[in-house]
Amino acid sequence: MKETFTSKIYSVASQIPKGKVATYKQIAKLAGNSKAYRAVGSAMKRNPDSRIVPCHRVVGSDGKMHGYSAKGGIKTKILKLQKEGVIIKNNKVDLNIFKWER
Repeated sequence: MKETFTSKIYSVASQIPKGKVATYKQIAKLAGNSKAYRAVGSAMKRNPDSRIVPCHRVVGSDGKMHGYSAKGGIKTKILKLQKEGVIIKNNKVDLNIFKWER
């Protein structure tokens, strides 16, 4: 059975460790299509299990917090990241410090 692009996105995103973030574009590239960052956003919105795919660890290429479909929205995303040790200032994470490198 052929792996779908969405399943590749989930596979990549599931590898982001606690205390780190990845960008939508980074995940798209690692899943095989660097221009498909919107597809990554759609997949994160439809994420079936946030315990397996930590969608709160996915941020914009500028480090900004973008949509989060779980209860509480971006506030919840920020709280989850802070609980993992990620520092957020003005709804933004410093990618030089917290970006996951694979």
